Amino acid sequence: MPDVRFEASEPEEALTGGNMQAVVRVGGTVRRIAGPWTPAVHALLDVLKAGGVAEAPRPLGLDEFGREVLTYLPGAVLDDVPAAERWSTSMLEQAGALLRRVHDASTALELDDLTWRSPTREPVEVVCHNDFAPYNLLVRGDRLTGVIDFDFASPGPRVRDLAYLAYRIAPFAEDALDESATTPDERLARLRRLIEAYGIAYDTATVLRAAADRLVELAVFTDARAGETGRDDLPQHAAMYRRDAARLHRLVIAQGTGDPPQQQPAGGECGA
Repeated sequence: MPDVRFEASEPEEALTGGNMQAVVRVGGTVRRIAGPWTPAVHALLDVLKAGGVAEAPRPLGLDEFGREVLTYLPGAVLDDVPAAERWSTSMLEQAGALLRRVHDASTALELDDLTWRSPTREPVEVVCHNDFAPYNLLVRGDRLTGVIDFDFASPGPRVRDLAYLAYRIAPFAEDALDESATTPDERLARLRRLIEAYGIAYDTATVLRAAADRLVELAVFTDARAGETGRDDLPQHAAMYRRDAARLHRLVIAQGTGDPPQQQPAGGECGA
């Protein structure tokens, strides 16, 4: 992959998001830290482009500082648009449909000898984004036009990504319940709409259980990141994930079946 040379005359603009690392815009490109996972992510993005997923950025290589270079995607972050638009049924359905397209296109990627930032999860069905959520989705007008931040992607089961999207967009996340102005019944109805938009007939208990398991993993990862970085906000995030995992497990039980969320070792994750 060719290097893309940084032009000193182009100013750097810090972008919002990038919870785990700095992200800057330089002209029509985005620059961020590269690592052993970057070739795998760039291979994935190339496959998505070939599969017709125009909503994902294109990889352009590395700059002279060793940062990865991606095309800049215009649009507003879904998390930043007015609540009526953010929580609309249309956005929920578009998000589910886009996730399905990303997953389906990712199956063309040859996985041998690729190094990922996040652990591979079984069963491997697709390459999961692992942070497919409103803060990584872009909109223009009433259309969902982009998905960004693939750096924590890794192979895994489809429901893993769908469950985390449901957690963030139904929503079941504690920090979005009041803002979304949804009732428990409405959130379950939105979950069913999301599953329908994705296009595989998962039952709601399966998705909720997967979300609870993911949140337990995410809490462990976030606690580890807090120790590494000293960020005093991260333990609060981890505590919320554990509360939300317990609440989702109660929902699973209320729907008839469910084992408790599984404790997982810390591994590469995102979403804090």
